[in-house]
Amino acid sequence: MRGSLPISRRLVYKLRQVGNGTLGSAKIKVLILVCIALTILAISNRNRDGSSSFMGWTGDVDRSSSPRGRYSIVMNTWKRYDLLKKSISHYASCPRLDSVHIVWSEPDPPSDLLKRYLNHVVLLNSRKDQLVELVFDVNKEDSLNNRFKEIKDLKMDAVFSIDDDVIFPCSSVEFAFTVWQSAPDTMVGYVPRMHWVDQKKGNDKYKYGGWWSVWWTGTYSMVLSKAAFFHKKYLKLYTDEMPATIKEYITKNRNCEDIAMSFLVANATSSPPIWVKGKIFEAGSTGISSLGGHGERRTECVNKFVDEFGRMPLLPTNMKAVDSRNSWFW
Repeated sequence: MRGSLPISRRLVYKLRQVGNGTLGSAKIKVLILVCIALTILAISNRNRDGSSSFMGWTGDVDRSSSPRGRYSIVMNTWKRYDLLKKSISHYASCPRLDSVHIVWSEPDPPSDLLKRYLNHVVLLNSRKDQLVELVFDVNKEDSLNNRFKEIKDLKMDAVFSIDDDVIFPCSSVEFAFTVWQSAPDTMVGYVPRMHWVDQKKGNDKYKYGGWWSVWWTGTYSMVLSKAAFFHKKYLKLYTDEMPATIKEYITKNRNCEDIAMSFLVANATSSPPIWVKGKIFEAGSTGISSLGGHGERRTECVNKFVDEFGRMPLLPTNMKAVDSRNSWFW
C-alpha cells in the first residue's frame, strides 16, 4: 500500500497539469475572442463615425440647432415680480434653453424698467455659447387660457410650461427634456395627479385625486402644466380645437386649464403622460391651489370636461422616470 501512494500522487499531479493546461488554453482562446470582438466593434464605430465624411458631410453635426435640440420656456406670471425675476435669473443658466416667453395677462403692460432688468439678468446668466431670447407675450384679456395660446415664432419643438413660483435645478430640467425627446408626443412633467371613479355616483362620474392619492397608490393620469414639457403643436391644438365652452369655463372659474391640457394631449395620443422625478422648490404660496375647496372645484372640472369630450381620455399609469446616475439603487 505504501508503494502505491507515490504513483497516485504522480497521477494526480499529471491530471492537474493537464487540467491547468486545458483551462489555460481555454482562457487564451476566450481572451483572443474578446480581443477580436473589441477590434471589430472599434472598426465599426470608426466606420460609423466616418460615414458622414464618406457621404459628403464635413465637420460635426450641431444637434442644438435642430428643432428638438433645445427647448423654450413658457412662463405664466401674475403680479409677482420678485418671483419672476428669481425664476428668470435661474432658468437663464440652463444649458439647452433657447428662449423664454413670459405670458403676460395683467391690465397694464410690462414696464420698461422690468424689461431692462430681465434682459440684463438673461444676458448676465446665459452661457457664453448661447444667447437666450426673452419675449413678453402680452394679452389683452385676463384668462388662464393665455398660457396655451399658440406662439407663432417658436423655433424649438419642446415647450417647458412653468409657473413663475416653481424652480427646478437645471440638471432636473435637462433630464426631463431628455425624457421628452424619447417620447415627444406625450406630456412629461414633475407634478402628477389622478382621476378616480366616484363609486358613489356611478362609473361615469369621477373625483380629482391630489398628490396624496398619487403618493399612496403610485398611480397617476395627469402631469400638471405648472412644470411640464410638451410639443408646441399642442399650443395650436388648444388654441384652434379646444371647445369654446371649456375655455369659457376656465376663464370664468380661473382654474383647471392644466387639466384641460392633459385631456387634450391624452385625447390626441391615447397615451398616458410620463412622471419625472425631480426636486421642486416652490417659492410662492399664494396660488389658487392654496384656497379652500380646491379639490372640489377640480373634481367639477374633470366631470365637466368628460361631458364636453364625450368620454374620459385620461389613462392611468404607474411609470416614473428616474435618472439612474443620481440613484444608488436602480
